[in-house]
Amino acid sequence: MAETYIGKPLKRLEDPKLLSGHGAYLEDLTQPGTLHLALLRSPYAHAKINSVETSEALRIPGVVRVLTSSDVPELLAPGEGPGESKVVQHPVLARERVRYAGEPVAAVLATSAQAAEDALLALSVDYEPLGAVVNPLEALENRLLVHPDLQTNTSFYRKTSAGNLEEAFSKAHKVVGARLVQQRVAPAAMEPRGVMAAWDGMQGSLSVWSSTQMPHDLRTCVAEALGLAENQVRAITPDVGGAFGAKINIYPEEILVAHLARSLGQPVKWVERRSESFLATIHGRAQVADLEMALDADGKILGLRGRVVADLGAYILTTTLGNAPGTILMLQGPYAIPAIEAELFSVYTNATPTGAYRGAGRPEATYYLERLMDMAARELNLDPAEIRLRNLIQGPFPYKTLTGAKYDSGAYPQALEKLLEVADYKALRQEQVTARARGRLVGIGLCSYVEITGYGWDSGGVRINADGSATIFSGTSPHGQGTGTGFAQIVAERLGLELNRIQVVQGDTLAIPYGMGTAGSRTLSVGGSAILKASDIVRDKIVKIAAHLLEAAPEDIELNNQGWGVRGTDKAIPMTQIVSTAFSHRKLPPGMDPGLEGHATFSLKDANYPFGTHLAMVEVDRETGTVRVLKYVSVDDTGPIVNPLLARGQVQGGVTQGIGQALWEGVIYDPEGQMLSGNFLEYNFPKALEVPWAQWNRTETVSPTNPLGVKGIGEAGAIGGTPAVVNAVLDALGLAHLDIPLTPEKVWRAIK
Repeated sequence: MAETYIGKPLKRLEDPKLLSGHGAYLEDLTQPGTLHLALLRSPYAHAKINSVETSEALRIPGVVRVLTSSDVPELLAPGEGPGESKVVQHPVLARERVRYAGEPVAAVLATSAQAAEDALLALSVDYEPLGAVVNPLEALENRLLVHPDLQTNTSFYRKTSAGNLEEAFSKAHKVVGARLVQQRVAPAAMEPRGVMAAWDGMQGSLSVWSSTQMPHDLRTCVAEALGLAENQVRAITPDVGGAFGAKINIYPEEILVAHLARSLGQPVKWVERRSESFLATIHGRAQVADLEMALDADGKILGLRGRVVADLGAYILTTTLGNAPGTILMLQGPYAIPAIEAELFSVYTNATPTGAYRGAGRPEATYYLERLMDMAARELNLDPAEIRLRNLIQGPFPYKTLTGAKYDSGAYPQALEKLLEVADYKALRQEQVTARARGRLVGIGLCSYVEITGYGWDSGGVRINADGSATIFSGTSPHGQGTGTGFAQIVAERLGLELNRIQVVQGDTLAIPYGMGTAGSRTLSVGGSAILKASDIVRDKIVKIAAHLLEAAPEDIELNNQGWGVRGTDKAIPMTQIVSTAFSHRKLPPGMDPGLEGHATFSLKDANYPFGTHLAMVEVDRETGTVRVLKYVSVDDTGPIVNPLLARGQVQGGVTQGIGQALWEGVIYDPEGQMLSGNFLEYNFPKALEVPWAQWNRTETVSPTNPLGVKGIGEAGAIGGTPAVVNAVLDALGLAHLDIPLTPEKVWRAIK
């Protein structure tokens, strides 16, 4: 038998370079003669710009240029939405007025980053403050308009309705409902954003380095903004220290830096500071939902209705409008709901633009559903596990929901049943009873979820070199997930190669003609499937060469531990001989071209839908309101697993972010639109000692949407984590609902 790699928990091949300090992040990159860009950002959420005084800044040694909107073309960061939406794109520098605190007003170019920062302090702007609206529910009333030309703050409206809702609620035994808030959160990746660009006058080409998730989209958008052909722009992604969706967008800074590098003929570099990141990088979540659920006396769901108001912030970036429709699409979740009606309002506010953040719409929908499920269990005096089991979809699959999703495959009750078994749910409930008898506030929370992952198409390439090493090319783009290791495992197993002699090339538009980057947990199902197809092209050539050398039929050739041999015999040749033959035109089978290389694309016709159930057990301190997570168990079904170690890491990271949103995190604005949580002293996020090790388990339901049968896992933990922990805290407190984050003060006040 040949060595197998798929399914093994192998350590990441990328790690030695990164852990030894040999990574190359955006800030590490240098070019001779680079000018450093710094941006003056508005202190007001809404104000007219009467004038900008730049003379003092220009006197600072090292300052080369100071620019305002009048010094640059009307460049806009790309923003898009459904045809009926009202889209206002983000200008690279504010023109006439600012619409959120942190919007760029002026730019300084200097020979050093320090000189550029010093010059910002010397700039003087005459602002005329205007009223601001930062609450999306107030924005919906249109008393104060963010963009007066639109005559409304509503950018997008949609109503989804299916089933007999009137009948569902008229015959309901119980109706539960609440206003459910998904607070703004900051993605806060380890590495903030950054971009560098350099113009090559001889070649007539522009190179742009960016900590982006979408290098090919960046190439397209920069070319379009600057009036260049796409073959004049090369986008390169260096090592990226985390993204979580926030680096999908093409931001104003990327367009501005590219414009300045080309117009000045000199490299330009901008690196975001952490305090800037809170103001200028998109925020996530930011929704308010008013929802009601109708149930019969047995706890079966009869209908769901309500409204979701999504806070877009001041402008539309690439992903801003995409989250809320995803919330409505996934609002049925894993449950058999016979009638649904949901209205969606996406509104502008005087706040930082929102966008995709780990899960992008699916965590919001799951949170709403799972809160209502626990409220229903409370009202009907049912165990939270029992009410879920009574409502989970049984099939058949594919299953079309009332909101328009088509679930590819699933076994939802089995995932919950396995969780109850591996967590020993009955014993945990008994432990809870014992703890409460001793005066301890212990609670248990559940969350069942289904999410949508994968979209679009992507390219993949596999090339075996003359020395037997191999190179993989992928149109996806990594930002810390270890995707290169998973790709290498696929190729090593299909072609009988040594894992440590495989290199993965991603994030360079010159090396990979086209790719759709990394987002929506699509990397393995789409990018991996393209690489599998490319591997099979190479494998077919290997088989033909082996058959030629062994004088056998190609269908009799198999990969074994001796190399490539004839099935049922001891005749085999090593891979080294096949490689040397492939590069020697005289020994090849007639009509075959030299080399061992394959390129393929894969298009995902239908999305895939991972699912699972999470459990959290918490204890609340009566005196301080502090919540401690005692135990966390998950059962996730993402189809076959290429590398369980990578999958486990993705779940653990997602759970950590989910717990963070449940207990600590939240971007806070005052009524005038000033951010009150603009650094890590004020924005509280989970620390290592506060997060338990998630006990990860899985079931396996193969997806028919791709040849690997896989489903995405990158967002699962962030979807299940928040509702599971919130449900556990409220179970401990004996309360129907509290809005998140459940900070110690909020919980303490609820106890008192």
